[in-house]
Amino acid sequence: SSSPLSPSAVGRRPPLHQRASATACAEMGKSLPTDPSCQAKMRQYQIVGRAAPTAKNPVPKIYRMRLFAKNKVLAKSRFWYFMKRLNKAKKSGGELLAVNELFDRGPTKVKNYGIWLRYQSRTNTHNMYKEFRDVTINGAVSQMYSEMAGRHRAHPNTIQIINTATLKASECKRDHVTEMHNSALKYPIIRKMPMVSKKYRTTFKASRPMTFVR
Repeated sequence: SSSPLSPSAVGRRPPLHQRASATACAEMGKSLPTDPSCQAKMRQYQIVGRAAPTAKNPVPKIYRMRLFAKNKVLAKSRFWYFMKRLNKAKKSGGELLAVNELFDRGPTKVKNYGIWLRYQSRTNTHNMYKEFRDVTINGAVSQMYSEMAGRHRAHPNTIQIINTATLKASECKRDHVTEMHNSALKYPIIRKMPMVSKKYRTTFKASRPMTFVR
């Protein structure tokens, strides 16, 4: 085989793993994309709809639902799913009057949220109550879907949110939420590293950083 500096190797493309390593090193110098797991995936919608007017029922009853979905299309589909089961109104024989996205008033303040839900497992239907701490209700619902998938292997389509509420500290029941209400709460400093100015930042360092507190 030819050596890396032999004339026969000149002009030859490097192996695939070397090209991948070079591409990865080039990408490290760029700004890293935001981790999707840190973003709120769920959105809150308010949908108003009814069955289409007919000669027998010219003024059908109007229903309003507050739903959580990733986008407006899935929220509409979820609305007609519940309308068909509860009120026998289908999408083909109904109409939407309003579709609005709801936002939190204080998205920078940490709050306690309680979520009442029902989900279908492989054997039965279960009712649950869960508590989460987040800055928005969308983030709390996203945590709930992740926890249900991890702990109970529940598919998102089998989960039905019955109600959500913002709780006071005295109303919380779960230990992982109430332990955060201590005013003297402290955390140990495990990894303390100085923030280097952008002027002196480099992609690679010649020495390993010190990650322990002196």
